[in-house]
Amino acid sequence: MSALPRFFRDNGLSLAFGGAFLLSLAGQAVAGHADFNNRLITEGLQPVTFPGYLRTSDFAVDVTENWQSEFLQFFLYIFGTVWLLQRGSPESKRMGEAGLESDEKQKTGRYAREDSPRWAAAGGFRQSLYSRSLGLVMGLVFLLSWLAQSVTGNVAHNEEHLRDLQAPVSWGAYLLSADFWNRTLQNWQSELLAVASMVILSVYLRQRGSPESKPVGAPHRATDVEG
Repeated sequence: MSALPRFFRDNGLSLAFGGAFLLSLAGQAVAGHADFNNRLITEGLQPVTFPGYLRTSDFAVDVTENWQSEFLQFFLYIFGTVWLLQRGSPESKRMGEAGLESDEKQKTGRYAREDSPRWAAAGGFRQSLYSRSLGLVMGLVFLLSWLAQSVTGNVAHNEEHLRDLQAPVSWGAYLLSADFWNRTLQNWQSELLAVASMVILSVYLRQRGSPESKPVGAPHRATDVEG
C-alpha cells in the first residue's frame, strides 16, 4: 500500500470530519452573506461583497458562538466523566472507579512503557500538566471562543443600534445583556442535551461496529464496554 492511501486510511475519521467542517463553514458563509445582504437592502443600505462579509462582526459572532458551545461540551464531558458515572453506558467508567485512577492503570511514572509519551514518564509538574492537557486545551479554546463571541457580538450589536440611531453599549454592558445570554444559552442547552441523550440512549440502544456503542448483545447494565 502506497504512503498516500495509507495516510487516508489511518486518518479517515479526522479527515472526513475536518472536510465536512470546512464544507459546512463555507455553506454557512454563503448563506450568511445572502441573509446579511437581504437585511441591508431591506433597511435601504448597500449590500456588501462576499469577502467584505467574511470580515464583518456578524459572520464572526455566528461562527464563534457555535465554537464556544462545542468546546464547552467537550470540556465538561472530559472532566465530568472523571468523577461522574452512569450505569450501563459505554461513555462511563465502571461503577466504583470514579476518580483520577492509579499510576499503574494510567501507565504514568514508573509504570510508563517504552512507547509512552515522555511527559507521562516524567514526574512533578510536567506529568501533572500532561495528564490534564486534553481537558485544559478544550477549556482554553472554549474561553477564547467565548471571549471572541462577546467582542464580535458587541460590535454586531452596536452596528444594529447605530443603524437604528441608538447609542452603542460598552463591552461590559453587552456581557450583561439579554442578546448575549440569549445567543449563549441557546447553544449551551442544545449541546448539553446532546451529551445527556448520548449517555442515556447508549444504555439501551446499539450501533453495530461503533466504539461509541456497546456490542449489540451486551446487557443494558454493562458499563465501560465498547462495541
